[in-house]
Amino acid sequence: MSQTVISVENVSKMYRLGEINTGTFYSDLRHWWIQKHNVSSDTPKESFARKDDTMWALKNVSFSVNKGEMLGVIGENGAGKSTLLKILSQVTGPTSGVIKAKGRIASLLEVGTGFHPELTGRENIFLNGAILGMEKYEIQRKFDEIVDFSGVETFIDSPVKHYSSGMYVRLAFSVSAHLEPDILILDEVFSVGDASFQKKSLNKMIAVTKSGCTILYVSHNLGSIKQFCQSAVWLESGKVVMQGPSSDVTSYYLSKSLPAQGAEKSKKELSEDITKPVQIRSVSVFDRNGATVDFIDLNEEFIIQIDYEFRENLEFISIGCQIMSDENQLTLISLSDPELDSSRLGKRKVGYYRSQVVIPAKILNVGSYSIRAGATQLGNSSVGGTILDVTDGVPFWVTDKVGIMKSLGHERKSSLLSLQVPWNVEFRADN
Repeated sequence: MSQTVISVENVSKMYRLGEINTGTFYSDLRHWWIQKHNVSSDTPKESFARKDDTMWALKNVSFSVNKGEMLGVIGENGAGKSTLLKILSQVTGPTSGVIKAKGRIASLLEVGTGFHPELTGRENIFLNGAILGMEKYEIQRKFDEIVDFSGVETFIDSPVKHYSSGMYVRLAFSVSAHLEPDILILDEVFSVGDASFQKKSLNKMIAVTKSGCTILYVSHNLGSIKQFCQSAVWLESGKVVMQGPSSDVTSYYLSKSLPAQGAEKSKKELSEDITKPVQIRSVSVFDRNGATVDFIDLNEEFIIQIDYEFRENLEFISIGCQIMSDENQLTLISLSDPELDSSRLGKRKVGYYRSQVVIPAKILNVGSYSIRAGATQLGNSSVGGTILDVTDGVPFWVTDKVGIMKSLGHERKSSLLSLQVPWNVEFRADN
């Protein structure tokens, strides 16, 4: 039976706007005097907050998290994500509602949280451990592992005020993850570290959840939320919109965050640049009826069209495109026009050209994508050839008209690609 480690019950948080509650006794006393004595409007206008100058960062938020679970928290900027984590970390208190948490909590809400800039990395490890309630011998037992994971061994005896932001976050995360908290709270901390450290950190989070640690993880990277979190909570304007399996919540969030259909067609026309021997002039997305679209149904094929100009007679030119995931900027599909017809690498004369490629149905999953087109000259010493021109990403979106969560009666896949291929199944009575 699953054990509930965190229970959030109808939690709300209100902030007052203006100068009140700045922590200045004089200004708060003046505000109280004006309110109490109903000072007339003839009095010079004050900038103090009135009773209606309030903002609800959270409003009646409720959810629970089980032991060993990794919960992702998603939502737009200003949705209340960071406020929620600060309340859970006891940095601030709720205006109303109840939070129940079992066990020792470690939090990393921003780069360098809990670090003293004048202390060395070594001293901050012991300081953070003490704040978490660790005995000195426990910290010493984990010390070498923490330093090795962070990769800052050379600078461990230098004051952390001299650390780069990347070094800061690597050491801070390493301390939080290795001192065996029961609950670990993380807020977009991996937007600073490099790609290799992000991967290592995410793998570490998986390991600590298997040991029984519960993790709350805020991120705008829906790919990592979907891949590493079992469940997710979607906040909007301080309220819970949806809670459930991370693949369902992220997909529904993505679909509701799309622009209105027709607001931006998936076509990009580029201004002329006569310095380029080959230039991409436009990139378009068409449905099977030949209409320019920005929304594609995952059950239908679509066409990518590239218009380009040769200003010189050139050979060994490859015109191609990449389809990229907007979730994490992964290149999902890479295509070029000479792949199945090498004769296209012959000399192409000066003039205008148009290349089209058909993308089959049921390849891309529901989500947002972009197309990057380019022209490359092959056959020289450069790795991959010489890039003569490349475009920025042209956006388009894949939806599911059958239903956001379902596709043809089946559970929607959580992967980026949605291949549906035949399987051969046969009964074997014996080996």
